[in-house]
Amino acid sequence: MLQWRSETRPSRNAAFAATLQDAPTGQLAEVIGLMGACMKFDRGAEIFAEDEAAEYIYMVASGAVRLSKLLSDGRRQIGAFYLPGDIFGLEAEETHSFSAESICDSQVVLVKRSALVAEAVRDGEMARQLWGKTVGHLQRAQSHMLLLGRKNAQERIAAFLMEMAGRQDSDGSVELPMSRQDIADYLGLTIETVSRTLTQLERDGVISMPISRHIVFNDAAALDKMNDGWAA
Repeated sequence: MLQWRSETRPSRNAAFAATLQDAPTGQLAEVIGLMGACMKFDRGAEIFAEDEAAEYIYMVASGAVRLSKLLSDGRRQIGAFYLPGDIFGLEAEETHSFSAESICDSQVVLVKRSALVAEAVRDGEMARQLWGKTVGHLQRAQSHMLLLGRKNAQERIAAFLMEMAGRQDSDGSVELPMSRQDIADYLGLTIETVSRTLTQLERDGVISMPISRHIVFNDAAALDKMNDGWAA
């Protein structure tokens, strides 16, 4: 169920524009911003639960969100991370197959799924963009499956760092809003393996870590080679 601190109608609040400074400028994002409501979620707050009715579509305005599933043996698998501008909650079924939580204090815009679909029926370009987002999510899920099934720990870490850099439009460094446990649960590794691999990459001079979540690429070509030129 939704857990938020406060609610703001973006179409009636000029200050809301600042929260979308990193959001995409396409028609779909604009429609979500105009039709939706901006909610503030504390760190670790649940945005929606697995098996909950998929009544809304969401867009990250600020902060970061993780999509996760708790397995029967108690382990957690993270399926995706969403950063400012990312749209999520695009389900094929009527319920959510994963749960979503805020990684840090975040602002998320949510719009009624039925209202957005109705708008897409009237507007072919918006329907195309909505379809493109859905296909993009499928392609990313397929890439993630390949990463988990075919890459070793170092290759997974390299792929993850390159992916995050690409999504932040940076090839020189990356800011990671998620913890190392989150990274481990996304890559199908233990937190010890994640920490050990990052430390080894730093010792090899490939990266440097001025602080634990800020990673500088000293040798992006080496990272890309480990990743075999392929991003998750």
